[in-house]
Amino acid sequence: MGYTGGRTNNPTYHNLGDHTETLQIDYDPQTISYGELLDVFWAAHDPTRRAWSIQYKAVIFFHDEEQRREAEAGRERLTQVLGREVRTEILPLDRLHRAEDYHQKYRLRQARDLMGEFRAIYPRDRDFTDSTAAARVNGYLDGFGDSDQLERELASLGLSSRGGERLRELVGSRRRR
Repeated sequence: MGYTGGRTNNPTYHNLGDHTETLQIDYDPQTISYGELLDVFWAAHDPTRRAWSIQYKAVIFFHDEEQRREAEAGRERLTQVLGREVRTEILPLDRLHRAEDYHQKYRLRQARDLMGEFRAIYPRDRDFTDSTAAARVNGYLDGFGDSDQLERELASLGLSSRGGERLRELVGSRRRR
């Protein structure tokens, strides 16, 4: 989680200036392709909706020309399918400013018992923020992933048996909403 796209020095949530809130996805191209990530992104929002603010606009920030071409090709395909203008912007990534610690892994931070376990594993905020296990748990707590997937990877998340049971409980309660 961070801020990018603007010229404001050292943006913060309360002094964002001309930056957009964003996230950077580190991924293994042997597991998922950039194109598949773009497919998830396109399906996760209404790309025809006009941005109501710079802070929350829909945008793809690309790292290189190959990513730019692939994102623009996806936008073109979507424009043809929808028959409407796709307003999602595609811009070069200049610099990603990390968001404040309290913005990182927000859902996990709300589950105090699980957060306590992760604090024991990752006492430094940077290590916690960069943890794949913390990202996975945060995603489950936000309603992503299913119970079968959780069971397959639960042992790799570093939680105690009590923490694993608590995660199952929280994920199950989110699914019933």
